[in-house]
Amino acid sequence: MVDRAQILKGLLDGCILKIISQGETYGYRLTSDLNEYGFKELNEGSVYPSLIRLEKKGLVSAETKKSSIGPSRKYFRLTLQGEAYLHDFSKLWSEISTVVDQIMKGGINSELSR
Repeated sequence: MVDRAQILKGLLDGCILKIISQGETYGYRLTSDLNEYGFKELNEGSVYPSLIRLEKKGLVSAETKKSSIGPSRKYFRLTLQGEAYLHDFSKLWSEISTVVDQIMKGGINSELSR
């Protein structure tokens, strides 16, 4: 059986960074955004450890701000290092997804067929 969690773990950081790159956000909102994109099984318990890991790596910075509708929230934004990582991730993902799509669809380009 395919280990979905293992595959997602490798992709989640890049997806989180992309969403944060569109504007600072907090964990609950980020989880909701990921759910809306189709990651239905993700919850805050799986997103927050990723955010903490990204913060420790210096890819995001966090600031606690008061909320008008409840307790303070921790808002995340990309650092310059995070922007560079996201650029590299996006480039690599584009290359890998193209190759995997081609293989899964059964197509093979002319360079590979001999």
